Amino acid sequence: MQTGQRAGAVGASSSNAKDRTIRVSEEDLVHRLAIRAAGLFDGQEFLAGPVLVMSENGSIVDIDCSGAHPPEHADMLDLRDLTLLPGLVDAHTHLSWEPQGNPEELLFEDGERLLARARLHAGQALSAGITTLRDLGSRGFDLAGLREDYRRGRVVGPELLISGPPITRSKGHGWFLGGVADSLDQVIAAVAERARRGVDWVKVMATGGFTTQGSDPARPNYDLETMRALVRSAHARGLPVTAHAHATSGIADLVEAGVDGIEHCTFYTSRGAVLDATLVEAMAEQGIRAGITLARPQGVPEPWIQDILDRVVPHAGELMRAGVRVALCTDAGINPARPHDVLPADLVYAADRGLSGRQVLAAATSVAAEVCGVGHRKGRIAPGYDADLIAVSGNPLHDIRAILEVRAVVRAGLLVR
Repeated sequence: MQTGQRAGAVGASSSNAKDRTIRVSEEDLVHRLAIRAAGLFDGQEFLAGPVLVMSENGSIVDIDCSGAHPPEHADMLDLRDLTLLPGLVDAHTHLSWEPQGNPEELLFEDGERLLARARLHAGQALSAGITTLRDLGSRGFDLAGLREDYRRGRVVGPELLISGPPITRSKGHGWFLGGVADSLDQVIAAVAERARRGVDWVKVMATGGFTTQGSDPARPNYDLETMRALVRSAHARGLPVTAHAHATSGIADLVEAGVDGIEHCTFYTSRGAVLDATLVEAMAEQGIRAGITLARPQGVPEPWIQDILDRVVPHAGELMRAGVRVALCTDAGINPARPHDVLPADLVYAADRGLSGRQVLAAATSVAAEVCGVGHRKGRIAPGYDADLIAVSGNPLHDIRAILEVRAVVRAGLLVR
């Protein structure tokens, strides 16, 4: 089978010269793909094979473990001794950012150049087995067109969810992306603009960050009243809200305001990163999800930075044990250590730091899809879910390093690698 090829004839024209209607049967319109493999991780559990996964027009319709032959009129992809997994989900990325560049220079870059870069980075992610991306910080709203190109199959690419520019204060974290809103009225207007622009998520910088000059990660950007108004405004328009937050005081306001997700969720205080058990319990009770951006130390960081980095994976494990739904994600694009295909290597790092293979894989497939709001159709190998799959050697539950070498990628029922 050729990459991206659909099976079946296009149709037959009538023999009547006066009738030039192209007649296409229902059979012709259905693209079927049968994938045989040695076993699969379905996003929650491992199933020993042989397994046969059937998809029709981009959706999984059946999984067979009996050794049955594939049905007729289906393209066959025989992966023999490989293991299938759901396509990976990176719940926090910045597609238009150049990892080797200066983020503040995005303010001055040409829009077409940013869009071309986003396409390139999306392709890199897809080749690494990342079939769903949530972009949580672009300059402007140009990624909406790219999202639709991917969804409608005009271009082969990952599923893309977007937030547009994060809402932030003047000279606050990420100000250079164009989402500045200082007063309460400006914040509400910014939410309304994002709804008009068709975003999937509203992203707000609830605290300062570590990578914007002059921004303080230990301080909230907005007061509680403003955060409550932002969440009410977004929810009234049917939009979920996720918030960048390091400071524990900022996280406390987000819990009170009822956000849907918290990014980084560092619990940063004057004593370093110290998990607040009361807030963690409240997050679990309210169903607030966490996007934990993994960060492997580069070089020799200052001791206080090293302390924060050392706590990221243990804190993720504690959040999971408390019942918080946690996506392990990358923040891809923000620096040279965060290329857009880094997620598999980050997952191996998380496993090396103490999380189980099952926790790691779920946090980048089924749970990550849930965190992104697409858990009803992404992140699982099950009937009714999108046919986004990857194949690796061996059993990644036993050796997570298998995901470092993705052998095949299927996106919406088409073999793309």
